Amino acid sequence: MRDDVVSGAGSERRQGRNVRGQGERLRGTILAAVGRLLGEWGSAEKLTMRAVAKEAGISAPSIYLHFPDKAALVWAALADEYAELARRLAEAGASGTGGDPRAGLRAQAHAYLRYAAEYPGQYRLMFETPQPHVGPARITGHPAGRVSAAFRAAFRACEEAGHRLSVPLPQAAQTLWAGLHGLISLDHSIFGDESTEEMNRSLAEGLADSLVAPEPGPAPAFRSAPAGTPASRRISQLIAAGDEEEPKAAPDA
Repeated sequence: MRDDVVSGAGSERRQGRNVRGQGERLRGTILAAVGRLLGEWGSAEKLTMRAVAKEAGISAPSIYLHFPDKAALVWAALADEYAELARRLAEAGASGTGGDPRAGLRAQAHAYLRYAAEYPGQYRLMFETPQPHVGPARITGHPAGRVSAAFRAAFRACEEAGHRLSVPLPQAAQTLWAGLHGLISLDHSIFGDESTEEMNRSLAEGLADSLVAPEPGPAPAFRSAPAGTPASRRISQLIAAGDEEEPKAAPDA
């Protein structure tokens, strides 16, 4: 039995009086158990305090010393992943500092897609599987907030450099995030291979560019859409291929 295992009410009270290091080890044990269960089940739906306690080898009441409910457990278990994604976005966004801030925004879009491609299982747990519902006031504390904050910082850099946004800054950040997530979700649910990688990069750049004026100035106009792009041609190919495979309706008798 591990030295961080506790059982019984008396043990739980003693655990509450333990030194900080022991409490942190117990917290780590709990989060590791949550991570294993989420990885195994691919969802938080079956996750319960009792299931976590069994996996961790502790009593269920011990968990409440660190986490008030299931939502807090799931958020904490995935917090490091959200932080890592936000770190990558911030690092990518900094590439536009001192130069073209729009380049930093495009780099963020690429970094987001790259993270999802490198860690598809983690991405699904973070963004594609239902998490415990909480009230509007509490959702602002979700660790995914670091991700949206990184996007907002990149758009803010564009504004500070004199580039107008096509929509208000918070909306622009949310639009880019939602669009990138949509590309990834389509890959996960429909395409499922690497053939769309370049197309997605092009689509992501186009989405970012559509939200920020190309040149700084008081009221710069957005340039007209080109007649064709690699992404639009690829989409047209997919549409055409789908039309060819569409079953023909039988003629009327």
